[in-house]
Amino acid sequence: MKTVENGNAVKLHYKGTFPNGEVFDDSRERGEMMELLVGAGRLLKGFENALIGMKEGDVKTINLTADEAYGQPVEAAVLTVPKGSFPPEFEFKVGGRVQGAGPMGQPVLAEIVSFTDEEVTLDHNHPLAGKDINFEIELVEIDKSTSEE
Repeated sequence: MKTVENGNAVKLHYKGTFPNGEVFDDSRERGEMMELLVGAGRLLKGFENALIGMKEGDVKTINLTADEAYGQPVEAAVLTVPKGSFPPEFEFKVGGRVQGAGPMGQPVLAEIVSFTDEEVTLDHNHPLAGKDINFEIELVEIDKSTSEE
């Protein structure tokens, strides 16, 4: 039976949880499988490495420390910007997520930490930075055309 190797295109379902069991992401709840090319480096290294050797139908649970997942929060990623940087009709809410463009036009995501009449403090760290996380991975399909049988 075929097992996953680097270079395989695969389809899978996953559920991401915190150590206390709280679910932060579930592909089944969203109704969409993840499709990816193993070895392309687009996922967390621990997640991608866990796929190697899996067979269709296999289910595996992995546990990643914060350092293995999204790292620790970086203080320099918390910035204060003028409130005028936002459109006049923007509704500010602590904990709200905002999206904008960085200095080079790249997409930027942040969470509103606080705001005053003049300034907004934004946290650009990944929302899961500093958190240990778990994934239950179910390998649904290995694309037979991506490598030799």
